Amino acid sequence: MNVARILQHKGSDVIAVAPEMDIAAVAAILSRYRIGAALVRDTEGHVHGIISERDIVRAVAREGVKALDCSAAHLMTRQLYTVRPGDSVIHALSVMTGQRIRHLPVVDGKGGLVGLVSIGDLVKARIEQAELEAESLREFVATAG
Repeated sequence: MNVARILQHKGSDVIAVAPEMDIAAVAAILSRYRIGAALVRDTEGHVHGIISERDIVRAVAREGVKALDCSAAHLMTRQLYTVRPGDSVIHALSVMTGQRIRHLPVVDGKGGLVGLVSIGDLVKARIEQAELEAESLREFVATAG
């Protein structure tokens, strides 16, 4: 199974916030949409980074409530790791594990954004795949005997 298949099921809508948005507003958006991260994009659609719950928690632990007045651009993670639609779920999980991240933007061959996958999306896909494989094995054993 590949990343494109996951996007077919979940959709390719990506929640994004403006670089100048304050962290209190970012946290409200994450809460409203029940997501763990949002891309930071300008009005022209250029992606500047990603801001996650972890970024916010670290900032609040470091700076207290003052962190809520900081901008998304100030707290975001600038180093983006990405995957392509044709990449396998295993590859995406490997990137997440290696980089200790939970969200990956999905980009096309020209670097254009086509979606975002989370660790939850990938684990769900792996579980579904494992269930299908187990069912196929059960059917094979039942018909072979």
